[in-house]
Amino acid sequence: MNQRNSAKAIILANQQVLLTKNRDEEGFFYLFPGGGQHFGEALAETVQRECLEETGFSVDVGELTFVRDYIGKHHEHASFDSNVHQVEFYFLCSLTSSVTATDPKEPDNHQVGVEWVPLSTLNSIRLYPKQLIGSLLTHLQGSSAPVYLGDIN
Repeated sequence: MNQRNSAKAIILANQQVLLTKNRDEEGFFYLFPGGGQHFGEALAETVQRECLEETGFSVDVGELTFVRDYIGKHHEHASFDSNVHQVEFYFLCSLTSSVTATDPKEPDNHQVGVEWVPLSTLNSIRLYPKQLIGSLLTHLQGSSAPVYLGDIN
């Protein structure tokens, strides 16, 4: 069994969100930047390190906004993810004052780039977790959205 914590960034600017662009046998898909927490590393440090590795941007970590369980055996990729249980912590982040990005230092295996995606088009792209979109848009409109989202994909 593979169990770990993961810290993710929700980086917003000009009604857009910064996502990693990835490719698999089904085509392009998008993820929030972030990844696995190292032993002895605070979640905020994980977000900062992972954003630099995957996007080339330095971020200031803000409030914890969502928590998601991902239990692979319950979802569409169970054929290769059935032994994965990951708890993901999503933080609202902003770019540091030095907005210039360098190239991603350590992109993920399927990653082919980084893209600013308009919030209005999130429902038309393959974004994981899909069910986070509604909660995010609700939160950004100032309405109450649950912090704990459960085992969603």
